[in-house]
Amino acid sequence: MSIFSRMTDIINSNLNSILDKAEDPEKMVRLIIQEMEEALVEVRSTSARAIADRKELGRRKEWQEAEADSWERKAEVAVRKERDDLARGALAESNKAREAVTVLSEELQALEETLAKLSTDVGALQAKIKDAKARQNAIIIRGQAAQTRLGVRRTLSDHNIDDAIARFELYERKIDDLEGEIEAHDMGQKTLSDEISDLETDEGLDEQLSQLKVRLTNKDAPSSVTAGSINKNSNS
Repeated sequence: MSIFSRMTDIINSNLNSILDKAEDPEKMVRLIIQEMEEALVEVRSTSARAIADRKELGRRKEWQEAEADSWERKAEVAVRKERDDLARGALAESNKAREAVTVLSEELQALEETLAKLSTDVGALQAKIKDAKARQNAIIIRGQAAQTRLGVRRTLSDHNIDDAIARFELYERKIDDLEGEIEAHDMGQKTLSDEISDLETDEGLDEQLSQLKVRLTNKDAPSSVTAGSINKNSNS
């Protein structure tokens, strides 16, 4: 498992911890980004050491190759001088150097693979940090919203809202009953304004009655005059 894979597990674990514990989202997001940046520093440091190791292994390999070539030349000189015993010893040393070159080559190959993975991890981690910073505000807002919702849920679970609403409706009903009693008490009782209005109505009726009497008097007067004139003519 690469360093980046391990860091991904840690980050996912921390994100789950935020949701489970409903901790301060802003603080936790900052801490996660900080952990990612620290992981990036660690990966870069590991890469730097691996690069240094690769250079050292490369130098050792070159030295062993040169050593093998040198012992081969010495073996050739010994053969020309008909010193097979020395030639055999030189060849043995050359073989040891060649074996060391093989081992160093395998170590270099493994180190190159490690460096390639580290380079991939660095690139991926840099992209994740950039993405996390770009989404930081959105994550904080979502976390705060989730925290607020959790608080509301806790409030609802800690208090019987239905009971509170029932008590509120009961109190409202009592007020309705009280207002009804007041209205019933006022029924049949005239206010000062009502009495004055009644007086005004009576005055209007009196005036209409007077006008009616005058009209009737005027209407009956000509008939009386005419009847008197007829009586006079008859007597003469």
